[in-house]
Amino acid sequence: MTTRAVVKGVGHYLPERIVPNAEFEKTLDTSDEWIRARSGIERRHFAAEGETTSIIGTKAAQAALNDAGLSVEDVDAIIVATSTPDLTFPSAGTMIQSALGMKRGFAFDVQAVCAGFVYALSNADAMIRSGQANCVLVIGAETFSRIIDFTDRATCVLFGDGAGALVLQAQEGAGTPEDRGVLATDLNSDGSYRELLYVDGGVSQRNTGYLRMQGREVFRHAVEKLAQTAHCALDRAGLSAGDVDWIVPHQANLRIIKGTAQKMGLSMDNVVVTVQDHGNTSAASIPLALSVGKQRGQIKQGDLLVTEAIGGGLAWGAVVLRW
Repeated sequence: MTTRAVVKGVGHYLPERIVPNAEFEKTLDTSDEWIRARSGIERRHFAAEGETTSIIGTKAAQAALNDAGLSVEDVDAIIVATSTPDLTFPSAGTMIQSALGMKRGFAFDVQAVCAGFVYALSNADAMIRSGQANCVLVIGAETFSRIIDFTDRATCVLFGDGAGALVLQAQEGAGTPEDRGVLATDLNSDGSYRELLYVDGGVSQRNTGYLRMQGREVFRHAVEKLAQTAHCALDRAGLSAGDVDWIVPHQANLRIIKGTAQKMGLSMDNVVVTVQDHGNTSAASIPLALSVGKQRGQIKQGDLLVTEAIGGGLAWGAVVLRW
């Protein structure tokens, strides 16, 4: 028998304010048509004043617990993937722990930018497999609108705010690819690509900074590296692309999503796509897409999923799991 980290619940939260592409036409030399053609994005959500990452992360976490039919007393650990925490410290994880009323266990943040949720999911899987935790709440939450340069039309139209969460719980499996739960993971990074996607400020520089990106270079690396990491994770699980029911990718750009699916030899009919409604929500995009995919009736118990993401660092990775 093999201990698996099985998804018991999923949930998400989006801020109330919806920002359509047309809103950027008022201040930038851009258009709805230009944005759609280059990214597939039609609208995104922006957090309200005072609506922080821990606040929206807490709402997504509670939705996931409700979906699982569990309470916070059942949770041993909280892992939050975010690049936009409320404060330098304490972690958003401990702030969410407090907001949920959780008085036991532990909580911490993972920072791998858009790949953050894949990294957090891999950590949660390892903790459950090792017996360090029985039930882990994994959250992706971002307020990227706080670090956007709204004079840079190449980046400010791409990002949005939101949060998604999964509840993972230990369950015994047969140790085969037919088991439910996380079957394999693959994580990678290469710091030599730092200049392709970064924020030009930070605590030690005494300024917050804004997001900067070399879009063409990021696109080139994304399609190649995402397909590669997905195939690597599938190989580790003893599976192939033909076994996949759904790719649930990082929702950065529709052209990247299409290119990755094509490289994997899969139809877009096998891809959960939400980028048109949310924009790029960084570490929140995969759990958001998982939650929406379940709501739509696309993702069903027993389906084989591949989630993959790439972000600043560069950092990238994939997780193969059976729902």
